[in-house]
Amino acid sequence: MSRRARPGDEPSGEDERLTGRHAVEEALHAGVALNRILVAEHLPVRVIERIRQLARERQVPVAVVPRARLEAMLGGEAHQGLVALVAAAPLLTEADLDGILDGAENPFVLLLDGIQDPHNLGAILRVADATGASAVVVPRHGAPGVTATVARTAAGATAWVPVVRVTNLVPMIDRLKARGMFVWGADPEATEPYTALDARGATALVVGAEGRGIRPLVKAHADGMVAIPMAGHVASLNAATAAAVLAFEVARQRREK
Repeated sequence: MSRRARPGDEPSGEDERLTGRHAVEEALHAGVALNRILVAEHLPVRVIERIRQLARERQVPVAVVPRARLEAMLGGEAHQGLVALVAAAPLLTEADLDGILDGAENPFVLLLDGIQDPHNLGAILRVADATGASAVVVPRHGAPGVTATVARTAAGATAWVPVVRVTNLVPMIDRLKARGMFVWGADPEATEPYTALDARGATALVVGAEGRGIRPLVKAHADGMVAIPMAGHVASLNAATAAAVLAFEVARQRREK
């Protein structure tokens, strides 16, 4: 079932896109990596039923947007009410993640909860590459996908860091825990500092958006929460900076174990 558009669904002027029913359907058939598909409101079901089915099979999010907004985005380009945003790098699935973790000697995964800014995502991918992360996990909805902006900000890291898109972070956290991974979350209200985490074994870190942080249900499924002590007047760091502090602590511990 399609959903209403959210922030991050709209293409920027630099994102590669495919327009029209035929182009979008062919891309789905061919397995082209797509961030998401935008569908204009009130399109007849018969026009998009097959595309919705293929999108579900390929785990590509479908978002509904007002036709006027879609036309404004595309600057008059013909679109037939359908636009697919092409990913700048492959987006992997939960099954792919299993293979990545099976092949990792001491896996380290970053999970991102509610991070919608493509610049933050790109910077986090760069951090993940620098700290030896096995993969970065993002939810299907509410994340920007690997857009052109993300790829540019990542400065080449998209070629080296697998980005895994999952339906829901909570079941994924439980799956990682079942594999023996310890899952830490970043929370400014936590009583333990980030230096108290033990990352010498298989480790996952959950980082939330600046301000809102990690959602309560995600916190409830993590094994432990840690805070980054703040000495200044600003309440929190942005997501990419927080991820860097935590991920480099993981790397430090693993170098010294």
